[in-house]
Amino acid sequence: MIAWRTLEPLMRVAMPVAIAVLLLAVWEIAVRVNDVPPYLVPAPSLVAKTLVADWRILGPSLVVTLRTTLIAFAIAVLIGTLLAFLFVQSRWIEMSFLPYAVILQVTPIVAIAPLIIIWVKDVQVALVVCAVIVCIFPIISNTTVGLRSVDPDLAALFRMHNATRLQELVRLRVPSAAPYFFAGLRIASGLALIGAVVAEFVAGTGGHAAGLAYQILQAGYQLNIPRMFAALVLVTLAGVALFAAMVGLSRLALRHWHESELAGEG
Repeated sequence: MIAWRTLEPLMRVAMPVAIAVLLLAVWEIAVRVNDVPPYLVPAPSLVAKTLVADWRILGPSLVVTLRTTLIAFAIAVLIGTLLAFLFVQSRWIEMSFLPYAVILQVTPIVAIAPLIIIWVKDVQVALVVCAVIVCIFPIISNTTVGLRSVDPDLAALFRMHNATRLQELVRLRVPSAAPYFFAGLRIASGLALIGAVVAEFVAGTGGHAAGLAYQILQAGYQLNIPRMFAALVLVTLAGVALFAAMVGLSRLALRHWHESELAGEG
């Protein structure tokens, strides 16, 4: 009998794909049976055809949106991790500055994006700033919690051996924080894409700098609903790909030593 752990990786992919195929089939049948016009709800087959036919328009826009997303994500990882390292060194620093990170997180980006776009003269830089604001908090929060979530006995052992702050940080706190850090990356990668798309909606940039949000807006104005759905599909697939990449990176980094990954191999 085939062990479940052998089938599990295959089932993790096969089951969601099977459900997606079923839902698409129901959608296709419902549209055809009820003769729903494409300007209301296009059939999945029409969306697929539009995606292929309009790829010369949608493809470059996907590249623009992904470029903004990845730049913002990289900046958020760098700044968020450095801030977490700073917070864990002093409770006073954390209490002084963490509330401002919370304020940025709870402030709707659609409310402040127009101001950022006005203040920052380069539109692409403004889009990156908006996306960084949206995605940086999970990295700060998760990494800070991880750096503080150390085994008290191990911390006492380090102090007993007169370990320096740097030694304690590198050899104890960073390994303990790794799962929290990668969990923050999974959340932040999707938020970076959301921030980029929302900022593009607000900016309304066209031409060679047009992202997928601009294509969605234009398709809506022109009642080209199949193209709108095709652009939405690309946004969704980009988000799934980013999340999957972060999951893969987490497993690659933790699979040989951390309990969170070793437990799944038993």
